[in-house]
Amino acid sequence: MKTITGFFSSQERAERAITELRNQGFDKDISLVAKDQNQKASSRTSNFTGGDSVADGATSGAAIGGMAGLAVGVGALAIPGLGPLVAAGPIAALLSGAATGGIAGGLVDYGIPAEKGREFEDRIKQGKMLVSVKADDSKADQASQILRQAGGENVEIH
Repeated sequence: MKTITGFFSSQERAERAITELRNQGFDKDISLVAKDQNQKASSRTSNFTGGDSVADGATSGAAIGGMAGLAVGVGALAIPGLGPLVAAGPIAALLSGAATGGIAGGLVDYGIPAEKGREFEDRIKQGKMLVSVKADDSKADQASQILRQAGGENVEIH
């Protein structure tokens, strides 16, 4: 199995990528990680969480679940040094267990080398959205092509 990753500057492009991955049969192992763009400390909400409060850790996943078919494993996380994040899919559980080690620590278990994980963490800090998918070796190139066609940047196969 390979892990294919790409970064998106807009929710629309990330949604397009996830929708196309699902349409092409990559529906089991799609994940998304995005920084909460609303930085109000008292009431952090995000379009990705359907407007639920990130501060209390509750999230319905309505927006992610509805827009991208990622209702399973949607969660709001607070990562030291990064602040509030929203994660969906299989990667969400790995990141919730790595809250003290940052994103890079959680991504190692997902098949991303630690050095790349730190690079990914920096991109997420800058507001990019990470979309990743696990795929058989024979389908990795197809998945990376889908991410690129949807506007993905820094698309890589790990």
